[in-house]
Amino acid sequence: ICDVNHVGGGLEYRGYAISDLAEKASFEEVAFLLLVGVLPNPSHLAGFRETLFHSRFVPEHLIDFLKNIPSEINRMDALRTAVSILGMEDPDADKNDHDANLRKAIRLTAQMPALLGALRGKKQVFPSDISACEGHAEYLLKFLCDDPVDELGVRALEVALILYAEHEFNASTFAARVTASSLSDMHSAVVSGIGTLKGPLHGGANEAVMEMLFEVDRVGDVEKYLSEKFSKKERIMGFGHRVLKKGDARSDIIQSYSKALGEQKGEKKWYDYAIQIEKIMREEKGFYPNLDFYSASVFYLLNLPVPLYTPLFVCSRVTGWAAHVIEQHDQNRLIRPRCKYTGEKGLPFVPLSEREVV
Repeated sequence: ICDVNHVGGGLEYRGYAISDLAEKASFEEVAFLLLVGVLPNPSHLAGFRETLFHSRFVPEHLIDFLKNIPSEINRMDALRTAVSILGMEDPDADKNDHDANLRKAIRLTAQMPALLGALRGKKQVFPSDISACEGHAEYLLKFLCDDPVDELGVRALEVALILYAEHEFNASTFAARVTASSLSDMHSAVVSGIGTLKGPLHGGANEAVMEMLFEVDRVGDVEKYLSEKFSKKERIMGFGHRVLKKGDARSDIIQSYSKALGEQKGEKKWYDYAIQIEKIMREEKGFYPNLDFYSASVFYLLNLPVPLYTPLFVCSRVTGWAAHVIEQHDQNRLIRPRCKYTGEKGLPFVPLSEREVV
């Protein structure tokens, strides 16, 4: 499904370079590629978009539930629960065959914008005609942004969705595949992925990056801020990767949108701060930015709420998770790693009355 070049930082989806997909493809084309295995022709793409359009509906009781969740509740907890409820009510809930899994994957992809919109207190609104239907990225952006959307903003979000869609066996994808390997269903596997992505060592980095940029803005001095962080041996978010040691091609792509949006909106300082931080981190620590680093300012400049940055990740990565679930079910073997025991062995059993208090 995905090939990560750990040396050069390159990335391919089903054999296609991420740079080409980000430059030339729509999110719908990339979702089709991941789920079906090939790039769609015009008729396939039109049919896929129409299927997505007709799959957007989320039951109103679930929308109401999400709209009434207290603001202090973690948005990932709410999203995880929502997907679990969708799984209970899905018409293919008890089916794991290829076609049923593809239908469920398309429904989940199509329903994500309404789930995130409900977390912002927004209602579902559907055009009556498919010809009036916006693309997936624009549909999502209208749910999350209170301001009018424009071409640059829509394309920036679309590119981010493409870049986040798949990344091989990261922690959440592996968790989803382990769940699927037990022959559990698509929604359960996606719930596993969401639960894993919630962990701060995997997801949430772009939220932390934006909070860091806010802090830099308050301090007013990038070098001073980083010097204090270095002296305390604190981690600088948005840098480094467990696989990519010499840079992340996705970061270079999204960086250009951070710059363009900053210039368009007269808020170039966030990009300028980020460039300075990257320069110092490269020169002094030998660390390279990952996708989360510049995507943080892109999402902020699109007026997206910071607590929804990680759920937004889910809106994209659900296609990658689903592709892995389909592949796992199509060629299934239970994933059952062995564990190396590191405790004591051969201990004599001591009767309860003779045991010392620990």
